[in-house]
Amino acid sequence: MKVKIKSPGTVANLVCGFDILGLALKAPYDIMEFEIIDQPGVVIENRDAYNLPTEPEKNVAGVVLLAAIEKAGFNKGIKVTIEKHIKPGSGLGSSAASAAGAAVGANILLGDIFSTDDLVQLAMIGEKLATGVKHADNITPCIMGGITLIRSIHPLDIVPIASPDLFVTVVHPQIEVRTADARQILRKQVFLKDAIKQWGNIAGLVAGFMTNDRGLIGRSLEDVIIEPVRSILIPAFDEVKAKCKEAGALGGGISGSGPSIFMLSENEATAQMIGDIMKRVYDGIGIENYVYVTTIGKNGVERMSEHE
Repeated sequence: MKVKIKSPGTVANLVCGFDILGLALKAPYDIMEFEIIDQPGVVIENRDAYNLPTEPEKNVAGVVLLAAIEKAGFNKGIKVTIEKHIKPGSGLGSSAASAAGAAVGANILLGDIFSTDDLVQLAMIGEKLATGVKHADNITPCIMGGITLIRSIHPLDIVPIASPDLFVTVVHPQIEVRTADARQILRKQVFLKDAIKQWGNIAGLVAGFMTNDRGLIGRSLEDVIIEPVRSILIPAFDEVKAKCKEAGALGGGISGSGPSIFMLSENEATAQMIGDIMKRVYDGIGIENYVYVTTIGKNGVERMSEHE
């Protein structure tokens, strides 16, 4: 039996919701294929140029598959073939796509024995290998699709949020910002007045999504704690953000830990214009870049047909 899935990129934090909010993208996505093999353990084959480890204990998908096999008490092994289209270090949930894809793929192979919470817990093992922290803001939208709120990790409490039909434009400047490094520079303490402002923005953003209030979404896409620190790692961040908002974007900011920047728009024409602006800025300073114009992915990790 073979199972082929596509595992989408994600935008974590959504500006003000550090480690608790995330959304799935319709594109880009990784493609992963799984099959049961007779020998115990995990075999990994890469079909991309990223040269990621093939030793299961050092690979994000590998550690998830090993954990799934152990949890299921399975006495055979799993081979996974990985074709990554989400570049590692892009800020688009590359490690989460591998981890979530591995959890879902293993679950299908093993007969749908795991709950959604089980899948998230398994996938977080991969995120811990990648970033040093068990965080779920990329994992949960990748598995469930749409927008998700992680109310708590211990115990796990995931809240799906209604996702309006918005367009997402993402620019990925071809520099790398490692998540572990981007976490290191964050302040350990914040002023109460900043925390209060942040709480208001998070509540406003969730309310805006749930009521499809585009104006409230735009006003709430503000981060006074994380973005001012992390944005120094991303060339031209302030210019990109200002020009995109002037051109009609609802708002946006750093995707995950960066360097990618995302913007939400109400229609495709605006989203395409935002993409052109992003490209011009980075072309102008000589930084190679890739722009995606896509939508919020409603389905998360999906099984593909034999012919896809």
